[in-house]
Amino acid sequence: MELIRKVIAVLALSFLSSCGALTAISDASAPLDDYTLSPAVSASAARSGGAHLVVELPVSAGVLATDRILIKPLPFQAQYLPGARWSEPAPALVQSLLVASFQNLGGFGLVGRTGVGLMPDYTLMTDLQAFQAEPGGLDTEPFVVRISAMLTLISESDRRIVASRRFIVTSPVQTDDTLALVRGFDNAMRSVLLEAVLWTTAQTR
Repeated sequence: MELIRKVIAVLALSFLSSCGALTAISDASAPLDDYTLSPAVSASAARSGGAHLVVELPVSAGVLATDRILIKPLPFQAQYLPGARWSEPAPALVQSLLVASFQNLGGFGLVGRTGVGLMPDYTLMTDLQAFQAEPGGLDTEPFVVRISAMLTLISESDRRIVASRRFIVTSPVQTDDTLALVRGFDNAMRSVLLEAVLWTTAQTR
């Protein structure tokens, strides 16, 4: 009888362990909600010029090179928002938004990304340094979205660096609700995009 009880106990533990593993697998394979962001727009777009611009895929640290939405509770800690992701990896998303923003606001004859066969007069390189939500430090602003990007404009005629500038924008978020965080990213990103397009266009005049 004692042997039977031991066998039953072992089987029960094995069953519970299997259930836990199946739950973990189920959680890992659960579908994630996709989110995207808005490009910059203007009611009065600048007149398109003749210059052609190529926007390269941004470079970034490994924690940013993913489609997961980054949360940094501490400067040295990286987590990802559960149940949600970007529609494409963050560097590709930023590239798409830059291209769309340049097209919306005008200022260049043609704008495209690397690999589309465009012969550019200028190339825009981006170092994506921050693209995350983090604690805000205030009761009224418990969270902030921080976006930081270093932009470098290259003249293709002589491979000369025309100009470089770092863009840093933060946007307060009242809760850690997914939609609220995404809206914070959207607000911050549109500010970066508008400033980046106006600055880049001014460097080519």
